[in-house]
Amino acid sequence: LNCVGPFYDFGPPLLSAAIAAGTPYVDVCDDLSPTRTMLAMSAAAIAGGVPALIGMGNSPGLANLFAAVAARDLLDEVNSVDIMHIHGGEPEEGAAVVKHRIFAMMNDIPLFLDGEFRTVRQLEPSGAAAVTDTDFPGLGTFPVYPYPHPETITLPHYLPGLTRATNLGVIFPLSYFKLTQDLVRAGICDSEPLLVDGHPVVPLEFAVAHIRAQRSRLLAEAGVTGPAGCLKVVVSGSSQSAACTYVFSVSSASVGAGEGTGIPAAAGAVMMGRGAFAHMPGVFPPEAVPDPLAVLALAAEMAKSFGSGATDTIAVERIAADGSSVRIPLSL
Repeated sequence: LNCVGPFYDFGPPLLSAAIAAGTPYVDVCDDLSPTRTMLAMSAAAIAGGVPALIGMGNSPGLANLFAAVAARDLLDEVNSVDIMHIHGGEPEEGAAVVKHRIFAMMNDIPLFLDGEFRTVRQLEPSGAAAVTDTDFPGLGTFPVYPYPHPETITLPHYLPGLTRATNLGVIFPLSYFKLTQDLVRAGICDSEPLLVDGHPVVPLEFAVAHIRAQRSRLLAEAGVTGPAGCLKVVVSGSSQSAACTYVFSVSSASVGAGEGTGIPAAAGAVMMGRGAFAHMPGVFPPEAVPDPLAVLALAAEMAKSFGSGATDTIAVERIAADGSSVRIPLSL
């Protein structure tokens, strides 16, 4: 189980080592470029008989599993998957997490719209057009921004008929998120060293150190005293020839990104250890697992066992074509 970030540095080489060693592999990669690189290593994994499940965290991870459940068990056809996520207030954010966020703000982001890929950038007009206000159960309404998480490139491959796949996210408090945006806009996040009084300084390393140094102050000013988060996945399509939408959400007022990523990753690793994927060598994303409900059930069992949640933290709402909605149980 590989949880070493940033994955654009450590994903492909560790997967390569696992394939060479003949070792089954699971990771929580949420970076787009290494996801593409690792998916391209599937032939080598197949030749070595190695199953490799990548992106088995929250987003990607749970988000993909929700989409797969909708496609397999709830809808006859899936047309769109819109993924939105928020977290914040964790006791600590490591440098790799901050770098991933900066990476998301500086690089191209593919959105799958009207059956084709379109590239936007979070801090440019193309990305601004995609920003939307989202109500996160238990947390409130926040603007969410385009994120280069890999669901937008993997879901169209595994869900026939899909014409739309988006991923939007944000961190709270917004003052902390906007500090990172401001530093990126100011050009203080480049990797090329600058000479400062004769000493080489890498702007990115300074930016990361500055962001982390300001974090506790900004959390205190916003009144944030602990971790919380929410993943919301809206899957639309048709059932019995009628338009239908399912809204999946996982909210917590006490669990942040660490547990939200770690629990599904552990479930994926346990399933891998039990041989659930032994018959499918190759590199694959979470929506490709044969029984997404089984992975969700194990994740819920793990969460409940140490008090970080229970099965009812997964809420599912069914919205009919006439706009009427009802909450439905998700049988785990």
